[in-house]
Amino acid sequence: MTQTMMTRPEAAARSLRRTGAAIHLPGGAGYDQHRSALAPTLDPRPAVVVEAASTADVHAAVVAAREHDLPFAVQATGHGTHVPCDDGLLLKTTAMAAVQVDPYRQVARVGPGARWGEVLAAAAPYGLAPLSGSSATVGVTGYTLGGGVGWLGRKFGFAADSVLSAEIVTADGRLVHADTHEHPDLFWAIRGGGGGFGVVTSLEFRLYPVARVYGGVSYFAVDRAGEVLARYRDWACDAPDELSTAVVLTRAPERADIPAELHGRRVLGIKAMYTGDADDAERLLRPLRDVAGPAVVDGYRTMRFADAAMGGTPARYLDFFDRLPDAVTECLVDVAARPGGNGPTVEIRHWGGAMGRPGPDAGPVGNRTSPFSVIVDAPDPALVGTLRPHGTGSTFLNFLADTSRTAQAYTRADYARLRDIKLAHDPGNVFGIGHVVR
Repeated sequence: MTQTMMTRPEAAARSLRRTGAAIHLPGGAGYDQHRSALAPTLDPRPAVVVEAASTADVHAAVVAAREHDLPFAVQATGHGTHVPCDDGLLLKTTAMAAVQVDPYRQVARVGPGARWGEVLAAAAPYGLAPLSGSSATVGVTGYTLGGGVGWLGRKFGFAADSVLSAEIVTADGRLVHADTHEHPDLFWAIRGGGGGFGVVTSLEFRLYPVARVYGGVSYFAVDRAGEVLARYRDWACDAPDELSTAVVLTRAPERADIPAELHGRRVLGIKAMYTGDADDAERLLRPLRDVAGPAVVDGYRTMRFADAAMGGTPARYLDFFDRLPDAVTECLVDVAARPGGNGPTVEIRHWGGAMGRPGPDAGPVGNRTSPFSVIVDAPDPALVGTLRPHGTGSTFLNFLADTSRTAQAYTRADYARLRDIKLAHDPGNVFGIGHVVR
C-alpha cells in the first residue's frame, strides 16, 4: 500500500511503528482494553492507541498526530477523561509510572502514569506526604494540572502550588524544561490550567513532613442536619489551617464497620483530618460533636496519612459559596429528610487556609477566595435550581465534567492570560480534546 492510498490513521500508525512504540488499532488485541475510560458513559473509538514507554514515544505520538491531522488526547488512569478521542490518536501514559523520592530535598519526581498510591508508598517511609486527593488510584499528573485539592490543602495549598518543575512535550514536538526560570509562562499555565498546553512527561513537586494525622469519617443521626449545618458555617470560619473538614448528607455505606441496620439509611457524616494529635483535634471538633449528638459510627482515629481513606463525592453539580445562608442550609436539610433514603449525596466542604494565600508566582487555580463548596452527586434539577442563585457560579477543574464550562474554573484575568499562552504554544490546537482553553 502506498502512502497516497493510506488513510491518515494508517499513515500515523506506520510512522509510529518505525519508532518501536506499541500501537493498537481497532479490532486488534489490546485495543478495547486501552481505549476504555473510567466513566461508564464514555465509549471512545480512537483510530490509533499508542502505549508510551518513554519520552521518545510521547514525542513520536505528538508529532504523528500533528503531521497527520488527527485529534489527540492523553490518558493515564482515565479519571479525567470527559470527552472521547473518537477517530483520533489516544496516547496512553500508564506505563510511565516511575516515582523517585528525594527525602533530603523533600521532593518527588514522577512520570505521567504514576498514581497517588505509588507516591504515598514511596514517601511514607521518610515521614513525608504529597498533597494527594481522596483516592490513591487517581493519576498524579492530571490531578495536579487541574489544581489538585486534597485533605492537606488548607495547611499547604493546592497540589499545583507545590510543583517545582516539569518536562513537557509541546505541540511543535519540542521537549522543554519548565520552571520559574525556563519557560515561566508555560510553567504558570500548567499549574492549574489543565493539560491543553503540552504533554507532561515528568513532574517534580514538594513533599511535606506529615507522617500521621487524626481523622476519618464519623456518622451521626441525620435529624440534626439543620443544626449541624448552621453551626458548621460559623465554626469553620475559626478552624485552624491544620484542620480540614466536610459535612456529608448521604446514605450509610454498606461496609463491615457500619451497623447493618444503618445500611442504605440517610446519615450525616463529618469528614475531618487534622495534622496534629488526637486531643487537640477532638477539642476543635467538640462544637460540631455537641450539636450532632452521639456518633452512630465513630470513625476518627490516628493513622498514617498514607492510610487515610476519606472517600470522595462525584460532582454532577458543584458551586462555591461565599456564605451559606439559611435558604441553602434549609434546602440541603430537605434533601437529607427525603424518605426511604432517597435523594443524592451532598457534600459541603470547607476550603480556604493556605489555598487562599497563594505565592506571587502561583498558577491559575480557580477558587482561592470562597470558603465553601457544595457538591451534588446526581442530577437533581429542583435542588440545583434552589442552590444556584446563592453560589458564585464558578467551578473547579478537577471536579468539572462539562468541558463547555472550562472558562468558569478560572478568574477572568487568569483565563485571558491562559488564552495568550495557548496561542503562543499551541496555535493549531493540537491538544484540543477535553478541558481546553479556547
